Amino acid sequence: MIGADGSQVGVLSRSEALAKAAAEELDLVEVSPTAEPPVCRIMDFGKYLFEQNKKAHSAKRKQKQIQLKEVKFRPKIDEHDFAFKRRNVERFLLGGNKVKSLVIFRGREIVHSEIGREILNRLAVELGDTVLVESPPRQEGNTMVQILAPKKEVTPAKPKPKAKPKPKLKVKAKPAADEPEARAAAKTE
Repeated sequence: MIGADGSQVGVLSRSEALAKAAAEELDLVEVSPTAEPPVCRIMDFGKYLFEQNKKAHSAKRKQKQIQLKEVKFRPKIDEHDFAFKRRNVERFLLGGNKVKSLVIFRGREIVHSEIGREILNRLAVELGDTVLVESPPRQEGNTMVQILAPKKEVTPAKPKPKAKPKPKLKVKAKPAADEPEARAAAKTE
């Protein structure tokens, strides 16, 4: 058995260990049930659970959440619209998110699926070395899907907030001679 301060108490019977834990107003927790004899520890179990929860919460906070953003194209997309959506994809990738780019076909457009494949390949080529093609264009019903991910070395670190400049001290100017305080000071001299 291990005491509340971390010292080794020794081998005790179950009733003695429970009595010792009750005397210290703490809990008796079985640490290693497979050991011979089982190892128990006297501790505040509620405090232990709270600290474990707090550690897990802080670890979860430090993790980066990657979202899957979606950008939709059409087979008859204009040049300006393509450039606009490409810039959005770049912005998403620089933010550290993955991008699911879709080409949606309607009606008889599905016959020309090569146009959608060309659009998605062009997107990947224009983004160049900043992007990693996680899954190449593939047909899923009336949509063609491609998933892009940012490369690790390209993703910029988030900028640190700038320190606020310290306020300058204001120096009071001497009052002009025609002000009442200046006249009063001049008379006392």
